[in-house]
Amino acid sequence: MANIPEIRKHLLEVAKQLDDVFEQTRPAYRDLQEYILPWSGIGLSATDASSDLEDYDRKDLSIIDSTATYAIEVLAAGMQSGLTSPARPWFRLGLSNGEMSEDPEIKQWLHTVENEMRYVFSRSNVYQGLHHTYKELGGFGTAAMAMLFQFDTLLRVRPFTVGEYRIGLSAELRPNTFLTYCYMNARQLVERFGRDNVSEQVINAYENGQSETLFKIAWLVEPNDDRVKAKDFLGRPFRSVYFECSSREDKVLDISGFKSFPVVAPRWDVISNKAYGVGPGHVTLGNVKMLQKMQEKGLIALDKSVDPPLVGPSDLKQTIINTMPGGVTAIDEMTGTQGLRPLYEMRPDFQALEFKIDATRLQIRTGFYNDLFLMLANQPLRSGITATEIAERHEEKLIMLGPVLERLHAELLDPLIDRAFELMLENNMVPPAPEQLQGTEIKVEYISILAQAQKMVATTSVNQFFGFAGQLAAANPEVLDKIDFDQAVDVYADLTGVPPSLVVPDDQVAAKRQARAQQQMAQSAMAMIQPAAQSVKAMADAPMDSNSALDALLGRPTR
Repeated sequence: MANIPEIRKHLLEVAKQLDDVFEQTRPAYRDLQEYILPWSGIGLSATDASSDLEDYDRKDLSIIDSTATYAIEVLAAGMQSGLTSPARPWFRLGLSNGEMSEDPEIKQWLHTVENEMRYVFSRSNVYQGLHHTYKELGGFGTAAMAMLFQFDTLLRVRPFTVGEYRIGLSAELRPNTFLTYCYMNARQLVERFGRDNVSEQVINAYENGQSETLFKIAWLVEPNDDRVKAKDFLGRPFRSVYFECSSREDKVLDISGFKSFPVVAPRWDVISNKAYGVGPGHVTLGNVKMLQKMQEKGLIALDKSVDPPLVGPSDLKQTIINTMPGGVTAIDEMTGTQGLRPLYEMRPDFQALEFKIDATRLQIRTGFYNDLFLMLANQPLRSGITATEIAERHEEKLIMLGPVLERLHAELLDPLIDRAFELMLENNMVPPAPEQLQGTEIKVEYISILAQAQKMVATTSVNQFFGFAGQLAAANPEVLDKIDFDQAVDVYADLTGVPPSLVVPDDQVAAKRQARAQQQMAQSAMAMIQPAAQSVKAMADAPMDSNSALDALLGRPTR
């Protein structure tokens, strides 16, 4: 049995260490929340995050120009449609062994598993969770999403927002420790975990008419190593513990385990060995703040130009001044020449200010890749958009986005697909695998429009090479001997994302060529035999009288 006091002590120590690391990022996250994503984030400014949960007041008071907030929405929509669109296949299952991939039975099994997994994703809230994840990545550089079992849909994801979770890294600098704080009332705690597992404080609130009182709860998932003794789930690689943060009792709400890490915590970009990443929000924050300041100053200048501060004689203190159009203000003749006038001249250059504002807006949109993602977000309004077009029009942007996509494949999509496959296996949703698959690694290939566009960038060099070779071949055809055309087809098909079923394997190509060569040899032989056969037939049909061609051939005397 688990040693509960030892576990609880360990949990509090781990929580404190993770909190200390997060505190270093809090100021930056607070700025990002204030100026870019005011409705995201929990507990970044308040000492008690529960106040954020119950606060429905406006949080965008620092935002005058919402360009950055809208740019985040464009980025999230573009990542969703370009990387994990629910409307088109974005991944494909294959094998590390290329020869086995051509087996018809294995092909059919992989295709069946793919379709079943896509069905699981479509029934669950995976795509809603991914959209939220992309928004958090763009704004804060880090996101987190739990992947949990649910009876009716098999998979349910729980996306988190910055401030309500902490992450720790493995020796490979991959997230493998996760801590999140949430608030549950007494009634929810008793219903979820049972009376025997909650604290006396929760039971008292539940029984004394205060069942809606909130309590801070922590959920920790970490490697199931030997730092604590927990024999009831030693067989699982990760342990999961729920506990009350403020309770002084030696209790935990729930102890369980997972076969794989049930949380994805992708980072947009990572500096050194830091647990939390940086994203476009960090890069554009200076421009965002400057934009707000320029808009504020511009509005003040406009206000002063339209309704300037006035100066006038002291006699007007007791006079009612009518500033409405057509209004009349009585002024004594003796002081009339000293009537109201602007305190100072306001001649702001609004054209120059608007030019600078537009330039700053463009920098912000560019920082959030809006020039690339708007084309993807508007895809339903256009026809025939292809990965080739994207690669040709946005090659530079795609090159810059390449490392980000590779990181998201490794830290977001790979774990998501692995977790879905694991739950499908546990719930008998995967058909029996062919025997020859035993011990063979299944690999995931991403075929989203962004992934294909990344590969299309590499085809530029291939196209240039063949164009150059074609020019040389016009002068010297023998230069084509330097090109392996079969290999060129395989490479180009892989770069452009052509389904493998459309490319004939090398062994089948060799068999076809051999059959064709044999057929051509047979036809050549027939072509050589046919004239001789015709000659024989002609001689056979020749008349047998004198002076015939046969007599001449045999050397008989003619008459």
